[in-house]
Amino acid sequence: MNINLRFFASVREAVGTAGETVTLPEGVSTVGAVREFLIARGGVWAETLGHERALRMAFNHVMCEPETAIREGGEVAFFPPVTGG
Repeated sequence: MNINLRFFASVREAVGTAGETVTLPEGVSTVGAVREFLIARGGVWAETLGHERALRMAFNHVMCEPETAIREGGEVAFFPPVTGG
């Protein structure tokens, strides 16, 4: 499954990109599983998206919980709990 990833504010600054398109491995079917997939990259990804970090997540522009199912071509976004204008 291919999805689009978006990163905002301090998350974007830490990972060094505003977004990317990824092909997910079999079994990655929720927003939380996408987070786990990215954490597994290690390094800055694990530091920035690790479970000790408070993060907000959205699927297709709607705030969501980790168990939210994703679909082909969808967008998963990660951002800190408070973002400035």
